[in-house]
Amino acid sequence: MAVRIRLVHAAPHEVWAVLADASRYADWVVGTSESHAVDGVWPELGSALEYDVRLGPWTLSGTTVVRRVEAPRELELEVHSGPLGTVRVAVEVRPWGREALVIVDEHPLRGVAGALHNAAFDVLIQLRHRDMLRRLANVVEGGRVGSRG
Repeated sequence: MAVRIRLVHAAPHEVWAVLADASRYADWVVGTSESHAVDGVWPELGSALEYDVRLGPWTLSGTTVVRRVEAPRELELEVHSGPLGTVRVAVEVRPWGREALVIVDEHPLRGVAGALHNAAFDVLIQLRHRDMLRRLANVVEGGRVGSRG
């Protein structure tokens, strides 16, 4: 499993406000270019959003489903990435004084990602998490609407 932690210089409720906004998903999730809710009310249990990933002239779509939520502290998602499979991404927001400690834990579940998962794959996930948490911190701390970090 790949776990990464970042101190965000904002109150936990400010971090949660970004996580709880389906339209902001693409602002902090690395690789996504757009996102919008497609099922239920995000981030209620079972709700889903659709996201796009642009690779040159191609656009790939995926779906993220809320599998567990304990607002405003924990959000567990199952990210469906087509032929690559699915991954579990858990985001925990803890108070740290007046700031927030954000912990991300990701593990491939199904498909190619699950079959190829190993220690080297975890290193790549760690690099992605570092960027993802940087982007989340920038969005929350800067309060920038529509930022693509």
